Amino acid sequence: MLRVRLFGPAAVEADGRTAKVKPLTIAVLTRLIVADGTPVSIDALFRDCWPPAEVVVGDYKTQVQKRILEIRRILDPQWSSEAGEESRVLPTMRGRVTAYRLVLDRATIDVLAFIDLVARARRASPDDQAGLLEQALSLWTGQPLDDVADRPWAGHLIRQLDGLRETAERELARAYQLTGRPHDALDAAEELAARLPRDARLASWVETLREQVRVTPGKRVYRKDLPALKTAVVVLAGDLFAQADANLVAGFCDTFDTETERNLVISRESTQGELLSRVYDGDRGRLDKELRAALAHVPKVAVESKSAKRRGKLTRYPVGTVATLHHETRRVFAVAYSRMGNDLMAQSSLPLLRLSLQNLWAAVYQHGQLKPVAMPLVGSGLSRTGASGEELLALIAGSFAASAREHFLAPELRIVIAQAAFDAIDIPAVLKSLGAAGPQEDAQ
Repeated sequence: MLRVRLFGPAAVEADGRTAKVKPLTIAVLTRLIVADGTPVSIDALFRDCWPPAEVVVGDYKTQVQKRILEIRRILDPQWSSEAGEESRVLPTMRGRVTAYRLVLDRATIDVLAFIDLVARARRASPDDQAGLLEQALSLWTGQPLDDVADRPWAGHLIRQLDGLRETAERELARAYQLTGRPHDALDAAEELAARLPRDARLASWVETLREQVRVTPGKRVYRKDLPALKTAVVVLAGDLFAQADANLVAGFCDTFDTETERNLVISRESTQGELLSRVYDGDRGRLDKELRAALAHVPKVAVESKSAKRRGKLTRYPVGTVATLHHETRRVFAVAYSRMGNDLMAQSSLPLLRLSLQNLWAAVYQHGQLKPVAMPLVGSGLSRTGASGEELLALIAGSFAASAREHFLAPELRIVIAQAAFDAIDIPAVLKSLGAAGPQEDAQ
């Protein structure tokens, strides 16, 4: 079996043995591989492969032909120059200028096989994607085109391969996450982060993965993998706004109020209040402008008078409205699941929350770009649904799983709960009862 290795020191293996190939011949072979099936003239081969200061004895074309002959004998052992037949692997393209074209199965050349495997993985399901990317990355045994890395004609392929390697490693970690292999995802992401120490988003993702797999006596993370749906539900105690790799969900009222002054309309400690201060740096005008743009085509339910509602916004939208805010590299889904009374008290219910969640998943499907989704335990606190933590968690997780049966929404739903509420909820029992894809998916 024939193999050409260009990751690390170049080598040609035939029938399990490594052939002895001169460095100049390796350069000519690599130049033909970089051409990717395009004929390369004898003049171009000499110009690109021979050192400029080297004194060539005799006609330079003869020197090139000697290297071509050597390559043919290695790659096409059935070919015989004496028989006058043309090489099938490295035929001569005759014309005004003689040229040579390499005709070799891409799967036998490691750098080209790597490119093709990564391309196939992008079109595959997460399960198949992981296997293809593992196979591709196993070919990476050293720096690509190491013997000719200083040649200008090699630079483009080297840069392409380096970029694809980073892409493959990111997508492999993501495929592991999608298929319920969080520890493998963490290992892959940590290895990539070690090579890219200045990538802040990657570092944040690594921290998120570490939080997901960390097991301590007082467990802070619970995970329910749903392999049949290619997703998972994760419940953790922590900071919603620290989930840097995920799209965010923030609960709003039907007037989409944002005023936090003296906590009279919106509490600074609420999700809306923290969204304003931590994501929008306290710039209420910018948040309101983005909300207006997102709601421009949503029918209004009513407009209150200033005498009836003395503070906050006056325009009401249907409960269940989702305003999708395109914030930098992620989305913020502002979902109105409660009605703000003119007395500035918000009120919701489980039916309203259920409707709002259905609309939320539709927005995630349309705008979420297949990123993880992080959200609080909506319906608790000041929205006054009257539901227990277990009821709210079951409703959110069950609604997500039901929608995920219709469409793939996200690799992971992350429900981030305040520490005090987290300890008061029987999370394992809720996740165990989820049962979206079979009894084998017990909460971890």
